Amino acid sequence: MTVRIEKSGAVWTVIHSRPEARNAMDPASAEALVAAFNEFNEDAGASVAVLWGEGGAFCAGFDLKHAGSLQGAERPLDALAYPSDDDAPLRCGPEWNRAARGPMGPTRMELDKPVIAAIAGPAVAGGFELALWCDVRVMEISAYFGVYCRRWGVPLIDGGTVRLPRIVGMGRAMELILTGRKLPADEAMRIGACEQVVPDGESRAYAEAMAHDVTRFPQVCMRADRRSAYMQQGLTQREAMRYEWVNGTPAFAAEGVQGAQRFASGKGRHGSFNDT
Repeated sequence: MTVRIEKSGAVWTVIHSRPEARNAMDPASAEALVAAFNEFNEDAGASVAVLWGEGGAFCAGFDLKHAGSLQGAERPLDALAYPSDDDAPLRCGPEWNRAARGPMGPTRMELDKPVIAAIAGPAVAGGFELALWCDVRVMEISAYFGVYCRRWGVPLIDGGTVRLPRIVGMGRAMELILTGRKLPADEAMRIGACEQVVPDGESRAYAEAMAHDVTRFPQVCMRADRRSAYMQQGLTQREAMRYEWVNGTPAFAAEGVQGAQRFASGKGRHGSFNDT
């Protein structure tokens, strides 16, 4: 089994384990990751997921040995074609459209809950795209990103050209996409491609500790804010603010009123997050 889940309360760590291939993604692993994140999203007891590659590599990209086996096929990626119907379900759950799986597995999934990437070693080519799919990236000091598929004539077709410019800006993204160069952790942190850099061997523990911190907060409100932040992309300011209001007010009714009452009673004063 190349994918397994380890659970610690509301935090689920999804582990991709193909260390002999530096966790390169083959179809079986991609399907298993989709199933794991679908289970995570649907489980009421799960709040935050950590994605970690076992054996010192996050993911070396799409398995090129498998890709090479497709030579001679007239349309080798037809089975993974992106749904042409804008209403095709990309969310998880009973209506999940299996044809909406990306080459790297969950990269087209629209989860309701956050995922933190714990990155050791390479997260390159499709592995870079997989990391960009996550909400937050924690990199070990020797970890690195890179559009390494540039040298093989393999394009970014699993979100890389969409998410990278949105995260680091068009100019920086274009330089990385065009050159395919290595992006080390310290530079990734500097340009905003990751959010934390930690010593080698500590990415999983750091990401899991962050995940446990997030689970302490009212989840309906947190998920509403996460959803609003993603949905505003591509909207005008007025449209985005209208969506934020429509999306956020039910969360306020569900949790915000009670939270305000707790504050009024003396909880969480002076910015304290330890007495909420």
